[in-house]
Amino acid sequence: MLRHVALFTWKSDASDVSIRALSDGLAALPTQILEIRAYQFGPDARLRGGNDDFVVVADFDDADAYRRYAEHPAHRHLIAELLMPIVAGRHAIQYEV
Repeated sequence: MLRHVALFTWKSDASDVSIRALSDGLAALPTQILEIRAYQFGPDARLRGGNDDFVVVADFDDADAYRRYAEHPAHRHLIAELLMPIVAGRHAIQYEV
């Protein structure tokens, strides 16, 4: 199994409405992209300073399934329309579980 973890930092003007729209879009992806085996996301708990603002954790059967997810039109649309307008920074990793 392959796990994908993406961490995001928001722009200073990212609104709660925009972040909620992104969360709603993320919640819909597992029904649109069959390669997703598990999907979790949410805001940082703010227990320590210096953390990113938001995380997405997704599991896939293998690297090919992850690649299909990454290029899926629903995922690409979410990135372009809901994520890019509010994201200031991104870190990601994919690893074998």
